[in-house]
Amino acid sequence: MKFLGLAPALALLLAGCSAPDVKKAILSPDAPAPIGPYSQGVESHGMVFVSAQLAIDPKTGKMADDIKGQTRQVLTNIAAILAAAGLTLDDAVQSQVFLTDVNEFPAMNEVYATFFKNIPPARTTVQVSRLPRDGKITISMVAARK
Repeated sequence: MKFLGLAPALALLLAGCSAPDVKKAILSPDAPAPIGPYSQGVESHGMVFVSAQLAIDPKTGKMADDIKGQTRQVLTNIAAILAAAGLTLDDAVQSQVFLTDVNEFPAMNEVYATFFKNIPPARTTVQVSRLPRDGKITISMVAARK
């Protein structure tokens, strides 16, 4: 292995190439507060990972009854967390959608589409047996800085 010398090694260090464990918690007062040992979001190396959000209105603590209202609130919560990191839903590159009833996919998809005007993120959608607070949907997301 050839020795790079001090200047190139310092340049690599300053470029962040040797700091793989750098991370920052993202917290928004406009999204439900975490109820356990997790962050609403975490940023690392220009990527923001948003924890799965339920459809809880952060002002009232309540959830809408239908899938459309819940989908709208979940994505509003995610948008608030991304905004706290200086990003928008346009920066989303991947999402994971968990539904308790896959038959509600078309209604969820109708609302979901209204939040992504440009290139929507890659997405996985699965049915699960149950969600906390008997929610109908939860979504987690990954966004990237440009």
